[in-house]
Amino acid sequence: MAQTPATAATTPPTDALLQVRGLRTEFATPRGKVAAVRDVSFTVHRRERLAIVGESGSGKSAMAMSIVGLLQPPGRVTEGEVLLDGQDLRGLTDSEMSQVRGRRISLVFQDPMSALDPIRSIGSQMVEGIRAHQDITRKAARKLAADLLGEVGVVNAAHRLADYPHQYSGGMRQRVLIAMALANSPELVIADEPTTALDVTTQAQVLELLDRLVTDRGAALMLITHNLGIVAGYCDSVKVMYAGQLVEESRSRDLFSAAAHPYSRELIKCVLRTDQVPQGRLSTIPGALPDPTLPITGCSFEPRCPAGRGKPDCRSREPVLVSLGAPGAERATKCHFPGTEELEDTE
Repeated sequence: MAQTPATAATTPPTDALLQVRGLRTEFATPRGKVAAVRDVSFTVHRRERLAIVGESGSGKSAMAMSIVGLLQPPGRVTEGEVLLDGQDLRGLTDSEMSQVRGRRISLVFQDPMSALDPIRSIGSQMVEGIRAHQDITRKAARKLAADLLGEVGVVNAAHRLADYPHQYSGGMRQRVLIAMALANSPELVIADEPTTALDVTTQAQVLELLDRLVTDRGAALMLITHNLGIVAGYCDSVKVMYAGQLVEESRSRDLFSAAAHPYSRELIKCVLRTDQVPQGRLSTIPGALPDPTLPITGCSFEPRCPAGRGKPDCRSREPVLVSLGAPGAERATKCHFPGTEELEDTE
């Protein structure tokens, strides 16, 4: 398999909407600095459906908060660029960034109960978000809010604007967040684990709703999730994240048919398939993420890798991101032995 140094992040195509280059995010702790995001680079194209996947603690949410400037102390972006249509968002003031958030980039958080103000009505919160970015009257904003609630499936929406978050179910609160995220027609929607607290049926409904509404508005979607099982049906491409780094980039169909990185393959094994009868215990990945306060000298996945564990290259030398296949294949991985028979056959 041909391998060349990956260059997609440094030479993005002309339809690139968001470009993240060399992003590094650190947290100051009593034990020292923790690098939650380490040299992450990728591009989101217009109308693209991109998934960022990985276990909890991989750095997915920290990366999302770094992109939109919502990272709170002791967290801090120490290196890198975040370019929206070529403009570096890291150079904007708080006031300028607040105009980007909600208007050009919006977020759907994983816990709607903590994202919504419990002592304010749904209508007042929606109207405030709309009027912050649109020059319209309160009456017009309230009508728009009611229309949006109706579009996301809230029955008797105009009446329910007066309700408070606790009067909505978990699934309906998530629908409210989706409506708020789309109220100002953003170009990019970042959904951070939007279905984590929901049952399986409601998860599917919320994801289908989000996908349809984003598609109808011509926006791009960045879906952050630890559930690889939902990616194939909703996303065009996937970035696999481990220990603060991107370890594989692929089209969704290619990842599931021939994942190149051992971590990606282990994640896929953990997906419960509905077309097969489970045999024995469900698959898990032994071990845990590396201690983020300790330096990583080799491959961060080496201690858990079923094939690379103990190998000199994997233990002592950090791999670099390399492109796989022919130019334009849109596949890259950070592994010393990507997609080899030796790795695939080792149990």
